[in-house]
Order: sequence, then structure tokens, then C-alpha cells
Amino acid sequence: MRLVTAIKTPYLASGKFDLVTYDRLVDAQIEAGVDGLIIGGTTGEGQLMSWDEHIMLIAHTVNSFGDRVRVIGNTGSNSTREAVHASEQGFAVGMDAALHINPYYGKTSAVGLATHFQAVLAEGPAMLYNVPGRTGQDIPDDVILALRSHPNLLGVKECTGNARIAGYVGRGVTCWSGNDDEAHAARHEHGAQGVVSVTSNLVPGAFAALMARRDDELAAKLADLIAWLFAEPNPIGLNTALAMCGLVKPVFRLPYVPLQREQRGAGVKILEAVREFIPGVKDIRAMEDDEFTALASF
Repeated sequence: MRLVTAIKTPYLASGKFDLVTYDRLVDAQIEAGVDGLIIGGTTGEGQLMSWDEHIMLIAHTVNSFGDRVRVIGNTGSNSTREAVHASEQGFAVGMDAALHINPYYGKTSAVGLATHFQAVLAEGPAMLYNVPGRTGQDIPDDVILALRSHPNLLGVKECTGNARIAGYVGRGVTCWSGNDDEAHAARHEHGAQGVVSVTSNLVPGAFAALMARRDDELAAKLADLIAWLFAEPNPIGLNTALAMCGLVKPVFRLPYVPLQREQRGAGVKILEAVREFIPGVKDIRAMEDDEFTALASF
């Protein structure tokens, strides 16, 4: 898998899943050459889902698209019990692999990290996910290296930079970049297998091209879009951009809210500059504040 999209979960006005729109987004991803999807990741707002919702969306994706794309369910948790149980359910409904973050907030020791990952890897194929900016704890190299021969370890989604990726690759650990702004260099200069991308929700074909071959001109053309999408914590920018392009309903589950009006205004020009790469876009508007809904309950 070169390009894995952390797919957006769109909502109806009620805040429930908009599966019609979801299916349209997934179809566009597959047609553009995306190899895999992360279901219910940070971008897909798994942190705002019940486990029932989570497993239902994994099952729906498997049943509708499992013969056309790899389905990776985000079944990670800071509770090993929850991560193991969710993984059991995910594999029972047919997902190809799991995504597992290290235990966050409460954290644990290095031995605890290793033991947690051993427990979840016992359930089936998995990609580990190191993003200390969100978990508050880095996964040390020795923990990853001790797991590299595990038959169920697919590799690591690594967000700490390309030097770390190169170091892992040199020692036999498959890596996907977790940073869209570094992914082109990660793939073509540092040995990454590919990227787990947020931006590819909007421009899947362009990101597929960047993973297939080196293209510095295309990478530079997408730089402003990536910077704008990550001006606020993900998935705020992406959610806003998809609504501005008319690709999803402008419905947010709190605590996420849309980018501010001034930011949206700047985004129109940025999105227009890459319009040719956005499948399904018809109109790009900054939109007014009262067009967005942010729900506290759903």
C-alpha cells in the first residue's frame, strides 16, 4: 500500500452518519488509485464515535468496498481491553488490518507499551501509530524494533519526521509517513512505503501520483493546501474544506467547529488553485457562519 487515506466520516443534519455521501467519497478515493482506507481514525473522528458506530462503519466499508480497497479499522485505545475487544470485532466483520495507537493520557512504561502492542498484535495484522503530539508519549525505538519480526506487524505510521523513518527502514521496519507535508520526501528520499494521508481526502489522485513517482512540481503545488488544512488541529481544516467544496454537509460533531470566516476566505483561493485535483467539486465557497451546524448531542 502506497497511499492510505484516513477517510472522513460525513454526517447528516442529525449528526448521524451520512452513508450515501460516505460511499460517494470512498468511490472517488478508489477511482483515484488509493490503496487503503483508515476507518474511524482521527480524521474520521473515531474519537467521537461509540464503539457500535465504529464497528458498524468498518463493517459497512468491508461489505461495500472490501473487494476494491484495503480496509484498516482504527481499533486502538488507551485501554488494552478495549483495543483487543474492538480488534476482535473488526476482524470478525472482515477488516484487513487494525491501526493501533499507543496508550494515551494515562501513558504507561516502555514495558507496558511493548506488552500492550503484543496483546493487540495477537488479534491480527496491524499498523502501529506513533504521534506523540496527540498521545503525549513517544514510542521508543527499542519497543518498535523488538516487534519488527512479529508476523502481524505491517509497519508503523510515523509522525515524528523523516529521519526517524529512514532509521526504521534501514533496520527492516516498514513505515508510512503520517505527515502530509513530509510525505513526498519520505517516500522518495527516506524509504517510506507511502503515506497515511489527510489531504488525499480532497486530492486523492494527486497524492497517488506523488507516491508513485517523484514530482517536485506537483508537491510544491500542493504545499499551500496542506499548510492551510493543518492551520488548526486536524480534522477541522479538512471538514471545512469538504463542506466548502460541496462534498459533505456542513455538519460538525463538537468539539470540532469550522475554520473562521477569514480562514475560509483565504482557503477559497487555495482550493481554486488545486480544483483540477478535487473529484466531484462543483463550487467552492467560503460560506457563512450560519450555514454550519456544530452538534453537542446526536
